[in-house]
Amino acid sequence: MMHDYIKALHARFCREPELQKVRAELERSYREIKERLDQQDQETLLQLADLENELREETSLTSFIAGFQLGIGIAGELEPYSFEDEEEKRATERAKMRCSQVKI
Repeated sequence: MMHDYIKALHARFCREPELQKVRAELERSYREIKERLDQQDQETLLQLADLENELREETSLTSFIAGFQLGIGIAGELEPYSFEDEEEKRATERAKMRCSQVKI
């Protein structure tokens, strides 16, 4: 269940970079190699490309999970922040400063 949730988060927030020039060059090179191969070698090349895509997807998901876990760990270490508490602390400090400046 949690793995499915993480996969959904990954799909929502993790975007692949465009890299249009690199993708075009990769596609051109792939087609060039494919034209030089017989049918059996073309099938092997296609399997290789599929395995590479699967590896890339799993690596991306693993990286995302590691980053997510790191973020959760850091969040757990931080003290909860309260805007009201911060404002009260600042007001108290300002009041102390004013009182110390007043001469009786």
